[in-house]
Order: sequence, then C-alpha cells, then structure tokens
Amino acid sequence: MRMISPIIFTISLLLSSACHAAVQDFCVADLTAPQSLVGYPCKKPETVTVNDFVYSGLGVAGNTSKLKVAVTWVTVPEFPALNGLGISLARADLAVGGVFPIHTHPRATEAIIVLEGKVTAGFISSANTVYYKTLKQGDAMIFPQGLPHFVVNAGATPVQVFVSFSSASPGLQVLDYALFSNDFPSELEAATTFLDIPQIKKLKAFFGGTG
Repeated sequence: MRMISPIIFTISLLLSSACHAAVQDFCVADLTAPQSLVGYPCKKPETVTVNDFVYSGLGVAGNTSKLKVAVTWVTVPEFPALNGLGISLARADLAVGGVFPIHTHPRATEAIIVLEGKVTAGFISSANTVYYKTLKQGDAMIFPQGLPHFVVNAGATPVQVFVSFSSASPGLQVLDYALFSNDFPSELEAATTFLDIPQIKKLKAFFGGTG
C-alpha cells in the first residue's frame, strides 16, 4: 500500500486537473503560464471577460492560391476559452479542384458542415471499408477518431467547410507528408509501400523529402 498510495494520488490529481469543466464553469487558459500535460492553468476569474468567449477569426477565407486548400485552426492558443472543454474548431477553404488529402486526427473525432459549395468526403474504416458521399450546402458528416479521411471539392465553385473536433488538441498527420516529406530512405520506403523507387523520388521531390 505504501507504493500504491502515491500512484493513486498522482492519478487522482491528473484527472482532477484535466477535467476543469467538471468542477467549475470554465477554465479560460492563462497563456502566459507554462502548459502542462493537462493543459494550461486557468486565468483568475476576476480577469475573465465576455471577450474571452468570443472568437472572430473564422469569417475570413484562408489563402488557397498555392495549394488550393487552406485550414484556419482554432485551438487553445488561438481561443483560450476552449481550455479544458475537450473541443476545438477549424475552417477549411477549398478552391476549385482543391483536395484535403488522406489524413488522420489521432486524438479526435471530426465533424464537418458544408457552408458553401459541394464536396466529396469520406473515411476508411479499420476493416478497409470506404464510406464516402458527395455533400452539399447544409450537409454534415462525421469522421470517427483516428480513421483516415479526406475532403475533395466536387463542384465548380469554392468550398467553405466548418469543422469541429472532440479534443482541444486533435493532432494531424497527412499521409502524403508522413511518407514523402522526410528522410525515409527510398529503398526502404519502396519495400514497405510497394511503390517503385522512381515514383517515390518524384513524390519526395514534390513534398520536400530526402533519402
């Protein structure tokens, strides 16, 4: 019991710190303090104002001129009121022909709502079943946590999509960048992906990889 008690105490402390919303109304992040494993500490209540609960940065489209897609992320550093609430937001803009390629969010389920335009969106289950559908303005879709998914502009006009995550820190790994923007040796990558080396080198040149 002497060895277990400190462990139980530590776990209890972490759980209580991680669930700010369970013990108080909110925990607006104090971004001037160091971030811990359970988030930022709370601002003093007397310093909190209504402006802490309002974010106005989603009304402007991102720059899609280079990659035909732009994402405006809204996590705790951008919107401190999200601290401890287990959610985050984003806006995705896709120009005509724009694609947000296959990617995953290891720490969050994602929900999208199409505000303008038309997209084809979908995800791949752990059984390798592909679930995809063309969505129009006002349609919503869910991408379960950790599963690879994608969004493609399926129309002749720009697309605007609102995004919500079930985590304040959803994480992001884009498959193409994970494979081709690093120093993964081409010979080993060919062996593990079944792609030929010339194709791998072409993709590495496009995504900035080496090796």
